[in-house]
Amino acid sequence: MDRRQFIKTTAAGAASAALASCGVKGGKPQSEGTMEMRTNPINGDKVSLLGYGCMRWQMIKDEEGRDIIDQDSVDELVDMAIASGVNYFDTSPAYLQGQSEKASAAALNRHPRNSYFLATKLSNFRNWSREASMKMYYDSFDVMETDYIDYYLLHNIGRGGFEAFSRRYIENGMMDFLLAQREKGKIRQLGFSFHGSQPEFDAMLATHDTYKYDFVQIQLNYVDWKHADGVRNVNADYLYDKITALGLPIVVMEPLQGGALANLPRSIAQQLKERDPDASAASWAMRFVGTHPGVLTVLSGMTYQEHLEDNLSTFTGFKPLSEAELDFLERLATTMKEYPTVNCTACNYCMPCPWGVDIPGTFQHYNRAVGEGDFPQNPQQKDFARLRRRYLLSYDRAVESLRQASHCIGCKECLTHCPQSINIPAELHRIDRYIEKIRREG
Repeated sequence: MDRRQFIKTTAAGAASAALASCGVKGGKPQSEGTMEMRTNPINGDKVSLLGYGCMRWQMIKDEEGRDIIDQDSVDELVDMAIASGVNYFDTSPAYLQGQSEKASAAALNRHPRNSYFLATKLSNFRNWSREASMKMYYDSFDVMETDYIDYYLLHNIGRGGFEAFSRRYIENGMMDFLLAQREKGKIRQLGFSFHGSQPEFDAMLATHDTYKYDFVQIQLNYVDWKHADGVRNVNADYLYDKITALGLPIVVMEPLQGGALANLPRSIAQQLKERDPDASAASWAMRFVGTHPGVLTVLSGMTYQEHLEDNLSTFTGFKPLSEAELDFLERLATTMKEYPTVNCTACNYCMPCPWGVDIPGTFQHYNRAVGEGDFPQNPQQKDFARLRRRYLLSYDRAVESLRQASHCIGCKECLTHCPQSINIPAELHRIDRYIEKIRREG
């Protein structure tokens, strides 16, 4: 038996033992175990405060050189998560080139269906015709081999304003259909994920009187709590207060702001270490989100075992932040807004680029250099030559030359797909001008 098979077997056995010890009542998990649990005020579900976002499973190449999800890795991570008390898994037909639902289900279906909550979405932002939307809905059931979905979301609401919501869900009759499906029990809880401005959010929340949403999914972290840009995104404290005032539970996405809060600028990371030498940067961000009682579950896209282990250590025996710690993070957030990074969460909705540009790869490389302090600025800077050489070499290694920012022609095909409303062509051109500048100065 190889290492991977050993982990898979032992994790599955641990998961079965954990479920057997807690028992199942009414078709849903009942025991809280050691994982921090939250009760859904709408239907009483006992949900793990740590939820699994299935958008960042590890990808490998198949025999023909195509990108596919590493199913063995997914199986291992799901087994470990369930054995540790995680019971909420969030996927979408749009994730990972359309492969996430199938890979997630393949791992989850090895466990009793009543041992976890399954969330997926109607991700019809490319084709909102009734025919395409209905097909996407039914395909999710077929692909995941289930006859009900616990938490179903209208995906990526806010972009395009209320008119886009109307075209995607009202005019084509999909809202009436989904409400009927909820009535039949095919959908246990119906909600929406939001990316947009305050007027768009207010307009969407006003439809609650008509549609009676069961939950809302929002971006929430200690930077966006009070420092969202106010144009593309709304301060999370505003969203939180409005949603909880309606008595609705909140599912949180991007608690690490696309990984940025786990890979902080050195000066910020040092302050966290001085405050608590044993705590990871990610654990600070996760504790911030979990401290808010209106949060039902915190989604984290854990690609590797070390990500899962770190989050499990945070949410097992969970400790909310104190007022002093909340104030400390607010001071750090204020400082971090001064760094000239791109607010990219690497969701890959902008991909594939029709001209082959690796958009998230380019942004991630740039953000990493800024965050680590290895950011060549001008020839007067100390160690400019060394920083310049290292930046250019690392850029060529991280992003193939034919996929770099210089190849963006500004077609704007990516703009309508970005949930953060980043002006992607402008940012790519800005980074390209910066790279050309430091090349010339060398």
